Amino acid sequence: MGIILATSRSFSDGDMDLLARAAHAGHQIVRGPAHHDLDELAPLLATADAWIAGTGPVTAAHLDAAPRLRIVARYGVGTEAVDLGAAAERGIIVTNTPGANADAVADHAVGLMLAALRLIPDGDRRVRRGDWSVRRGRELGAATVGIVGFGRIGQGVARRLSGFGPRILAADPFVPAEQFPALGVDRVELDELFHSADLITLHAPGGQRLVDTHRLDGIRRGAIIVNTARPDLVHEAAVARALADSRLACYAADTLDGDTAASASPLLAPELAERVIITPHLGAQTTQAVDNMGSLSLDDVIAVLADAAPAHPVSP
Repeated sequence: MGIILATSRSFSDGDMDLLARAAHAGHQIVRGPAHHDLDELAPLLATADAWIAGTGPVTAAHLDAAPRLRIVARYGVGTEAVDLGAAAERGIIVTNTPGANADAVADHAVGLMLAALRLIPDGDRRVRRGDWSVRRGRELGAATVGIVGFGRIGQGVARRLSGFGPRILAADPFVPAEQFPALGVDRVELDELFHSADLITLHAPGGQRLVDTHRLDGIRRGAIIVNTARPDLVHEAAVARALADSRLACYAADTLDGDTAASASPLLAPELAERVIITPHLGAQTTQAVDNMGSLSLDDVIAVLADAAPAHPVSP
């Protein structure tokens, strides 16, 4: 019997009974904390043969605490929190779940666009205070939307936007040029996108800074930025300054730097509440996405523990 450590909050929390699937394959699921605190995880890692890991860090120290570990299955797409080099040195396979939550995140990105353009959260707050005065919003179809990162999620956003009718720009140096016009999208360089778009939505991998003081100085006044990707793509203090002087009309995001420890983020300042929309990592939280991510990660774990090749390996 293999011991599978699961540290994603939502693993097996959808319609599929993944605990039963693991048991049927002869393995036991053991739960661990999602924040991946090493002191708390060390006793669990000591006996783990596999690790279905959430968004917390997976460091060399974590791997050293897991002498039996054969696979780290990232519950999601991004692997920047995993020390891939350390895993490779120890012969530990790393996998992820590409495309499993792409539709869910694309839906959420478009939802945040509409919430920002039509001032929906602010309207709800004002009505609850007894204020029924009208604030005028903007239509999505009248905007130029810039998609930063044109992988599965970015392309899913473009397909959803097509029904609204905006002009769509996208920047991604790694996607073949023919994929852009096929979805009714104009391919542009990143700086041109920031200069030209009324609404910018981020779908790029972490580990880079895309929104900083320089880029914010060049955006259209009154632009909106949506971030359902990674917090480190954005310099939060610079965004807060751009909101305060009305260069940005709104920042809508599914993540903040530090996340649950981000109470000191400048974007949560009370004076910016009308211009900032933050959701608590809801992008991938649909029943369908949870089932997809859980099923793909568990299937790869079961394969590796049976000495078979996983379907979704990640190269160092």
